[in-house]
Amino acid sequence: MSKSSKEKMGFPHFLVSVIFLLVIYSVPAFSENEEELRALMDFKASLDPENKFLTSWRANGDPCDGSFEGLACNEKGQVANISLQGKGLSGKLSSAVGRLRHLTGLYLHYNALYGEIPREMSNLSELSDLYLNVNNLSGEIPSELGDLANLQVLQLCYNRFSGSIPTQLGSLKKLNVLALQFNELSGAIPASLGDLGVLMRLDLSFNRLFGSIPTKVADAPLLEVLDVRNNSLSGNVPLALKRLDRGFQFKNNPGLCGSGFSSLRACSSSDNPTLNRPEPYGGSSSNGFPRKEIPETANLRLNCSGSHCSNASKASMASVIVGVIVVTVIVSAIGLLTFTHLRRNKQKLGNASDVSDSSLSIDQSKEIHRKNGSPLISLEYSNGWDPLAEGRRYGEVSQDVIQSFRFNLEEVESATQYFAEKNLLGKSNFSAVYKGTLRDGSVVAIKSISKTSCKSEESEFLKGLNMLSSLRHENVIRLRGFCCSRGRKECFLVYDYVPNGNLLKYLDVEDGADHILEWSTRVSIVIGIAKGIDYLHEYRVNKPAIIHQNISAANVLIDHRCKPLLSDSGLHKLLTNDTVFSALKISAAMGYLAPEYTNTGRFTDKSDIYAFGILVFQIISGARKVTSAMRAATELGRVQDFIDKNLHGRFSEPEALRLAKVALKCTRESPEERPNMERIIQELGSCISSIH
Repeated sequence: MSKSSKEKMGFPHFLVSVIFLLVIYSVPAFSENEEELRALMDFKASLDPENKFLTSWRANGDPCDGSFEGLACNEKGQVANISLQGKGLSGKLSSAVGRLRHLTGLYLHYNALYGEIPREMSNLSELSDLYLNVNNLSGEIPSELGDLANLQVLQLCYNRFSGSIPTQLGSLKKLNVLALQFNELSGAIPASLGDLGVLMRLDLSFNRLFGSIPTKVADAPLLEVLDVRNNSLSGNVPLALKRLDRGFQFKNNPGLCGSGFSSLRACSSSDNPTLNRPEPYGGSSSNGFPRKEIPETANLRLNCSGSHCSNASKASMASVIVGVIVVTVIVSAIGLLTFTHLRRNKQKLGNASDVSDSSLSIDQSKEIHRKNGSPLISLEYSNGWDPLAEGRRYGEVSQDVIQSFRFNLEEVESATQYFAEKNLLGKSNFSAVYKGTLRDGSVVAIKSISKTSCKSEESEFLKGLNMLSSLRHENVIRLRGFCCSRGRKECFLVYDYVPNGNLLKYLDVEDGADHILEWSTRVSIVIGIAKGIDYLHEYRVNKPAIIHQNISAANVLIDHRCKPLLSDSGLHKLLTNDTVFSALKISAAMGYLAPEYTNTGRFTDKSDIYAFGILVFQIISGARKVTSAMRAATELGRVQDFIDKNLHGRFSEPEALRLAKVALKCTRESPEERPNMERIIQELGSCISSIH
């Protein structure tokens, strides 16, 4: 065969090889997306077997296009967050969740889920937040959860978990919060929890735990709250816990003793014969068993057969076991009576760590939740929740303010035509916004927020309302009033209606669309947003300094004169931490969250300024996604590489570069290097003069 013939035959083979390689390398991404969709549908079938609540999850849908309720994806198009708290779900957790390998947050609290936690959950190596609290989950806590190396928050409280606390949880080196209260857990507190170097809050209250408090746990370096109330703990309380002051709660553990704690009795030899030993199971106990042989979870398994134990030791052991059983039955009976009494008379779910007076028990609340099947039922308030009720004492909140801003439910229902679907402007995980018309003819936007998303303490909630009512600025949306409905289990915030939607509407616009913003309008919007943020950050006599925390294009409204208005300013003051955090996940996915928040978990004025910088890049580029290429082009002064092509050259190049450099300063990695808003407004001064 000639060389040319071989070459002719070789070319098709080469082409086939190239095509084959392209197919091979494109399949994994396609397969991964298909696998995630299948996993989501399996997960849904188990969570919502009757398909009542997750109807937007469709087998032929795209999980990342915003159509799947409560679901968010990361920048790679992978499912990263599932937020379905308070949705009335009454199914089970499916092992399919383990196939969503890029999941970072799973929020299923305030539902009626039952069954066990699937062990496949351990496959979620990127998971940082797991909220399964306030359900009907049961069985043992899987030891496999100790494999979730990135877990920061583990909320399993208010369920029916039994068995011991797995020692493997001590492997969760990034864990900040462990909430296991109000379950049926038994055994001892694992000393391995003392290995959690960044643990700040540990709540084990209202369980059946016994044994002593490990010194290792007491020495956890960042621990701020340890709640062990209503268990059967005994022995000497480590003196190291005194540093927690009120953060250490231990009532209704009659066996506990110690010095340095005003409400604890002094220990005697009968309480603990090895008072000087640092670990709870060191040395020998009074019954003759080596303490070091008792496992940390205190599930006693005595290995004794005929050749190893004498009859006398067996008889002695039997006596001990009988004695232990009798004492346990008596203590359990007393504990159960105390537990039941306290549940009925002293329960009020605030956050994962606070329990105070309430007339509604946890069991009664769950029963109401099941009967009504509504996600609006809350365990966070007393049964007669009505923070704006007549005759209520408002504390630091001005009664004049409350009364002058107060609407009644009839006005709200009438304005929205009883919350007609045609008046629905938008929905989020925790709220819905309706367009309405008041009796005086003014058009308003009414935001409804479920009780489950509101702060548990009515006094704090009212302070938040008071602060919202104090905001007065031309670039901050005005609150007209509010209404709290005990019957609907909702709070309503009434704002001025803004006709032109939010800033998202003006980003990623196709060329030729009728809502492309002119250049002068864009500059004006940037300046208006800056002024609004500056007003929030400034302390005034009748207004505290406020960090917005969630500045984004979705929270910038555009009025009929194209003036920007910041929305949701101060709203976090009304909401639970869980709700605020869930809302932030969406902002984080769009790049608004300052990098230091990941390390500190705190917001400052500089984190607002970072988000403002992202907004500026979006406004001048017309794009939702801010890329590193935009920043690089700004550094090089190459305006054409980041300016919105829809402007077709109708813009001021010096102004565009000036705005881009302001945005670059605002989004610097270090918060100390970002300017404050006053300085930013000064830098924008020349832009102001050019448009007036």
